[in-house]
Amino acid sequence: MVRIPEETGPRVRARELGLPLGRFKPGKYNAITDVEGVLVGHTTLIEGSGPLRPGFGPVRTGVTAILPNLGNIFMERMSGGGFVLNGAGEVSGMTQLMEWGLIETPILLTNTMAVGAVSDGVANYLVQRYPGIGDEHDVIIPVVGECDDSWLNDISGRHVRQEHVVAAIDAAKSGPVQEGNVGGGTGMVTCDFKGGIGTSSRKLPEVLGGYTLGVLVMSNFGKMHNLRVGGLPVGEVLVEKFKNTPHRGKSYGSIIAVVATDAPLLSHQINRLCKRVGLGIGRVGSYAAHGSGEIVVGFSTANIIPRRTQKMVYKMKILLDQRLDPLYEAVMEATEEAILNAMCMAEPMTGVNDNYSPALPLDEVRRFVDACRPIFASVKKRPHQTSVPASRERPSDEDREGEVTLGSALPTQVRGAEGIPFPTRPAPNEPPTDGAPRPAPEAGAAPTPEDPEGSSSGSP
Repeated sequence: MVRIPEETGPRVRARELGLPLGRFKPGKYNAITDVEGVLVGHTTLIEGSGPLRPGFGPVRTGVTAILPNLGNIFMERMSGGGFVLNGAGEVSGMTQLMEWGLIETPILLTNTMAVGAVSDGVANYLVQRYPGIGDEHDVIIPVVGECDDSWLNDISGRHVRQEHVVAAIDAAKSGPVQEGNVGGGTGMVTCDFKGGIGTSSRKLPEVLGGYTLGVLVMSNFGKMHNLRVGGLPVGEVLVEKFKNTPHRGKSYGSIIAVVATDAPLLSHQINRLCKRVGLGIGRVGSYAAHGSGEIVVGFSTANIIPRRTQKMVYKMKILLDQRLDPLYEAVMEATEEAILNAMCMAEPMTGVNDNYSPALPLDEVRRFVDACRPIFASVKKRPHQTSVPASRERPSDEDREGEVTLGSALPTQVRGAEGIPFPTRPAPNEPPTDGAPRPAPEAGAAPTPEDPEGSSSGSP
């Protein structure tokens, strides 16, 4: 086996390489923990080396825990949803999640053969905290996602135990999130380079709602020649350099993504948001191969659905469907960056049978980016201008960042399933808003009554 000499410089996140990663700004930590109340913790297991001895190692695996609502998700549930782009993988508990539209347990990520142990560990953890489960309260089905780390890990040895699950949950905290070879991502590979855990976030400008959205991935998919880094065909350039380095050949791999946002979304809206995660995965080079599992779980922190209540009706805040587009764009950007962060922060690793996964060579990526920088400069985004001439039919708050206050942002006028927000023309006794003279009413025409503000009938 031929190994490329490893770089000696520090690993850095994708944004520090100067990559073009979208137009929306990240949150404070550029992580899923930028969404208030979301905590992340890891347990990492690295033991042994040399030939595979099932049950003995080498071990390269772990557990990652995502806790919504500061961990109190069982009693104070949240709206949830998901999406399966390709189903050669598993997220246990997802059938109920899609049916009820509720997240009520922590979300755990691990390797394929550890799903049962991790689910059991979460169940024990929750039963100890809430002894009424199965009696006073309903039963639970923990949400546990998996990827196959057998290229580097003794996966059939099932080294993840319940104590590792509890340790990951107990370690969960806000703030910066460890990335790369940690937690459930310890033994994962992406596009034939070392992958693992990665995360990113976006903060929408106030005129678009001011919402925060974060994505965390356990990235384990793809082939080198398909790799795109910031839209650049880096994989096609690197494949020649690494042609003599053995790669896993029997598995395309998978990816599990978790989306969190404080935007007030219903379950069907979260499902739609999760679909757009697939576009971000595709930006990095995935084509969702036959044997790959691209599965997404999402939740909104904006509404708490209490487990106990004396009320008959529960009221929720709901974002208008026409206002979802900025979130769609943001989740695509954050997904792409989260995957690249996993690769950029991951160190090279040797696992079972001395299988070797090199780290993405950041110096090569920098050279590629520097060569393309004049192109980036020539198309630098100017958020206060649009590329389309102004038109009376365009909403006045169209995608402008920092230029319009929230109070002056008008409802969208995009035609959607709800019809066109009324009125579509000035009322008879009101002057037109565009300053144009009103046409005189036709002789004998009956006056048109004013509709109340906020009605949404279609145009006459």
